[in-house]
Amino acid sequence: MKGSFRDRLGRLLGRKPADMQVAALCRDSRTGKVLLVTSRGTGRWIVPKGWPMPGRSLADAAMQEAWEEAGVLGKVDQVAIGSYHYDKLQDQGFAVPVDVHVFAVDVQSLADEFPEAAERKRKWYDPARAAELVAEAGLKKLLNTLPSASDQKT
Repeated sequence: MKGSFRDRLGRLLGRKPADMQVAALCRDSRTGKVLLVTSRGTGRWIVPKGWPMPGRSLADAAMQEAWEEAGVLGKVDQVAIGSYHYDKLQDQGFAVPVDVHVFAVDVQSLADEFPEAAERKRKWYDPARAAELVAEAGLKKLLNTLPSASDQKT
C-alpha cells in the first residue's frame, strides 16, 4: 500500500486521501519579506492558495493564485519548497483534509488593480512575524525556515 501514513490510515478507516491545493510563498528578494493576504471568509492572514488548474503546472497555478489574490507579478519556481496540511472548513459544517504544495515566487511588482483587490488586504512581513500570524502549523514551520529580513543584509 503506497502513500503517506495518513493516507494509508485514512483508506483503512474508509476515508479518502486529502485534497490538494497549491500556494504561492511570495518574497521580496531585496528585503527577504513575505507577502500575506487575508482570507475572504474570516480575514485570517494566509498565503495565496487555491486548487490545481487544468492545463497549468502546479507552480503556474500557484502563480495564478498570487495574481488573483494579491496582484503579484513575478517569477515562480517550478519546484515546490515544501508543503503543509490543514483542514478546510466547509459551509456544511465539516472539514476536508487538504495538503498544500508551496511554491516560491520572486515578486517583481505588485499591481494596484487585481481580481480580488476589493476582497482582501495584503501586507509584507518578516518571515518570523508572518509565522506568528498564520494559523496553520505546517505553514508556520515553513515560514520559520526562511531567513529573516535582517539576515538578508550583508
